Amino acid sequence: MHIVYSPLQEKHQPRSFIKRGSVAPNPEVAARAAALLAAVTDAGSHRIVSPDDFGPGPRAAVHTPEYLEFLETIHERWQALPDAGPEIVPNIHPGRQMSRRPAGAVGLVGYHTADTACPIGAGTWEAATAAAHVATHAASLVLDGTAPVAYGLCRPPGHHAYADMAGGFCYLNNVAIAAQHMLRQGRLSRVAILDVDVHHGNGTQHIFYERPDVLFVSLHADPADYYPFFAGYADERGTGAGLGYNVNLPLRQGSGDKEALSALDTGLAAIRRHAPDALLVSLGFDMSERDPLGVLKVTTDGFGEMARRIAKLGVPTVLIQEGGYMNDALGPNLARFLADFERG
Repeated sequence: MHIVYSPLQEKHQPRSFIKRGSVAPNPEVAARAAALLAAVTDAGSHRIVSPDDFGPGPRAAVHTPEYLEFLETIHERWQALPDAGPEIVPNIHPGRQMSRRPAGAVGLVGYHTADTACPIGAGTWEAATAAAHVATHAASLVLDGTAPVAYGLCRPPGHHAYADMAGGFCYLNNVAIAAQHMLRQGRLSRVAILDVDVHHGNGTQHIFYERPDVLFVSLHADPADYYPFFAGYADERGTGAGLGYNVNLPLRQGSGDKEALSALDTGLAAIRRHAPDALLVSLGFDMSERDPLGVLKVTTDGFGEMARRIAKLGVPTVLIQEGGYMNDALGPNLARFLADFERG
């Protein structure tokens, strides 16, 4: 399998993470990518390639100009503030009754971030753009027929990023950028995105919520008491022309292989009805029973079975890495998923 990876993604080095009112070390560390890369390298059967630089076009096709300018320049602006910290964390967000975009750096940070889990450091923009290139390159390999499946080892992840907001460790929405890139080439009429991260892909959902050419299907922990809290419910089905093209399959906390695979089968049935020209998978291993942030109990065998069932769709597939945090099963889960996908 073709594995796309850029070492520039390691330049994002977040420090802080606010968890239930306490400041803790950020779990979205560069070591995540190193563990995943080691797993595919050790397998010995994959071809690891560096991404091309696709320029600003693919990210500009998904994200607003104001947001991209913010991400690119905010760290320099922040450092010019008196007593500024080394990384950017918001101290205010617009409430439901406030919608104006301010001019100052502190207000802009609150306006363009959904939560405090997306600190911006000196290397964040470079790493996020590299991750977007990784996703675009993986999509291009599948689109041009070089490979029937490709894996983009993206870091930082992307599925919580909206068109104009970062959130949940995510800055640029890698899978949305890859999907839009495939559609913009004019060779495909519709695609499907399957999100199997433990957290709902709220950013991806919002980006495509009014569109019938992109079916979004998400398996995730019930957001009633879990991040992202405000999206991911089963009655969110799309709107306008996109009505019926959004499928959320929330799982109760503690669910394991049986429940996850049952939900997956429901999602795969919806994908078959959509008959996509290509499939993109937001691949999160934080559904794992060993994940420090997860609340589901999927085993390594469970990930392997997921891979086999997805592969049996028989459509060109782009795998985009999302979550999955440091534990001793992280690398083995990826290795098993890729191996069983190829067998499937």
